[in-house]
Amino acid sequence: MSLIDTVVMRGLSTQGALSQEDKALLLGLELSPRYMSASEVLWQESEDADLFCVVKEGWAYSYRNLKNGSKQILKFYLPGDIIGIRDFGFTRRLASAAMINKGVICPFSYKQLFELFGRSSLAAGIVATATRQQAQLSERLIYLGKYSAHEQLAHFLYEIYLRLKRIKAVRDNSFFMPLTQELISDALGMSPVHVSRTFSMLRDEGLVIRNRQHVKLPDPEALARLVEFNDSYIDEFLPPSFSELLKASP
Repeated sequence: MSLIDTVVMRGLSTQGALSQEDKALLLGLELSPRYMSASEVLWQESEDADLFCVVKEGWAYSYRNLKNGSKQILKFYLPGDIIGIRDFGFTRRLASAAMINKGVICPFSYKQLFELFGRSSLAAGIVATATRQQAQLSERLIYLGKYSAHEQLAHFLYEIYLRLKRIKAVRDNSFFMPLTQELISDALGMSPVHVSRTFSMLRDEGLVIRNRQHVKLPDPEALARLVEFNDSYIDEFLPPSFSELLKASP
């Protein structure tokens, strides 16, 4: 399976959206195949993120190791899929990746991807923004699937706190949150009554004070420690290599 033979690329080619130069660039991503054994790890979470892989043969998957020793699988990759796109825009890997069975992968670098973008900073920025949004959805999948209600709400509130802090909408660890208990319950898969009880638990522990639409975290770090919050998926800055690659454009 070639990257150019994937469903999306075939569709673009049929519509005339891919030039011969575009096809040549895509095929150029598959010139350095690596033969992988079953269960071989491609990379570990928190390692430097500097390349992607096209799966030519075999199956692979991405996953996160959780604090209880279990594993949350995020995605299965089939021949023709690209592994590592969700890390684009981050300096470190958000998840680990490994083969399921033996196969062949073709690694390619950020530099090669920038060539596909035509070295456009706008294109790179839009894709980086999209992958960051996807990373937030993946993180929600993890804590909804494995955490207790107590931890789910703590994680949710701390994530909101960090996102608001980035846009300078937090004052003295307090912020405006115009979310009803019904909206929060729909987001977390809990009943409104359960949300109310869990807020009370966090209040009694001195972690969250909620007054209508205003929330205060007396000790944000303690809330983060409760769920072993990994803030790498809300990384604030694009990797330095992005600027270097764009400056190197002709």
